[in-house]
Amino acid sequence: MLKSDEDCISLAQQGDESACEYILNKYKPMVRSVSRTYFLLGGDSDDIVQEGMIGLYRAICSFRKAESAAFSTYANICVRRQICSAIKSAARKKHQPLNDYISLDYHENGAPVLPDPESIIESKEQSENLYRAIEEKLSKFEREVLKEYLKGGTYEEIGAIFGKEVKSIDNAIQRIRKKLKGANT
Repeated sequence: MLKSDEDCISLAQQGDESACEYILNKYKPMVRSVSRTYFLLGGDSDDIVQEGMIGLYRAICSFRKAESAAFSTYANICVRRQICSAIKSAARKKHQPLNDYISLDYHENGAPVLPDPESIIESKEQSENLYRAIEEKLSKFEREVLKEYLKGGTYEEIGAIFGKEVKSIDNAIQRIRKKLKGANT
C-alpha cells in the first residue's frame, strides 16, 4: 500500500532510511527544476543541485505536518533558501586565498593528501598580486564598494550605504572588474 508523503516523512524522521530515500528521489526533479534558475560563482549546475538536495533533506528533517503547509510547498522554500545561502556564501568567499582549506582526500594508507608546495606558493603569489592590484588600481570608493559586494551586499544595499544610485554601484563594479581582470594570474 502506498503511503502519503507525510507518512513517509514521519518514518524518515524516525530513522527509516528507505522512506527518506523515497522522498529524496521523489522530489529530486523539483530540486533540479528550481536549481536551473540559479548560478553559483565558481561552481556548476551539479553543485547547485547538491545544495538543493541538502535543502530538501533539511526540509524532511524539520517538516511538521500540523504547523506547515503541504510538504511540497515547504520543501520548495527550503530548497530555494539553501541554494540562495550557498550563492551568497560563494560570493563572499570567492577571493579568499586558495590555501585556506583542509583536504578531505586520503591516500589508500589513510594518510591525508596534502597540496604540493609549488601550488601553495603559486596561490599565495596570486593572492598577493590580487591584493596589490586592489590597492594600486582601485579608488577608495571602488575598494569600499568591492568590500561590501564581497560581503554579499546587493547593489541596492551598497547604494544605500554610500548614498548612491544602483546604476552608480553597477558602474563601479564594472570598473572594478575591468581594472582587476588578470590581476591574480
